[in-house]
Amino acid sequence: MGATVVSDATRAEVCVAAVADAFRNDGERLASAFGAVPTVGVRLAKLTDAPDLLMSDGVAYLRGDVPSLSGDDPGEPVIEGWLPFRRVFDLLWSGTRHVIMTASQIDRFGNHNFACIGDYAKPKAQLLGMRGAPGNTISHATSYWVPNHSGKVFVEKVDVVSGVGNDRAAALGEASSRFHDLRCVISNLGVFDFGAPDRSMRLVSRHPGITVDEIVEQTGFALTIEGDTPETRLPTEPELALIRERIDPKGFVNREVPA
Repeated sequence: MGATVVSDATRAEVCVAAVADAFRNDGERLASAFGAVPTVGVRLAKLTDAPDLLMSDGVAYLRGDVPSLSGDDPGEPVIEGWLPFRRVFDLLWSGTRHVIMTASQIDRFGNHNFACIGDYAKPKAQLLGMRGAPGNTISHATSYWVPNHSGKVFVEKVDVVSGVGNDRAAALGEASSRFHDLRCVISNLGVFDFGAPDRSMRLVSRHPGITVDEIVEQTGFALTIEGDTPETRLPTEPELALIRERIDPKGFVNREVPA
């Protein structure tokens, strides 16, 4: 945005800016987010560099305004269109959606699990289930949010595949994987993509105050690291004002990612 970069941003607000950057070039695409940081990041993107993003109210409407996370907005919502749940699949199957999901486990190729921990037939812990992850990952752009980066989340092999990774998508062939599009992973430690030659996970940036060694230590597989890893950018003054005053005045993101 060409504004002066501030220095008092919290770790959570750095993550919010990284989410906004992930949606920057999406154009007119349905943006779906789960978690405080992803939700605030998507709303920040719509208010800055991605005004054409489509945002659902989660029930049946597309909203033209950007509501506060606390839900205490003055006035009536601005309704742009009607999008009941059954019509979301029309967008989903055509590739015109970008979702940022949470990950209980993720491997180096982006195979994702939030179904259960342990043997699927008799799991140690039951999580969300498959939900829409298989259809999401094979049909449209998908990113992931991990609020607590550790070797228990970034694993060599996921216990169950909920979301399809790059290796599995390649094995399906072009006809089945033409909309498969893993964008990035954002954690409380750094930003990652799948830009390695074998389409495995690559470290893109480390958040301020975090070292590459810390990230490597907390990752259960070998990351691709190319040269000196830059710091993740800080939010600008206008972005920080939007986060703190308009989108998230109660600071919910700072509860999800403590300073």
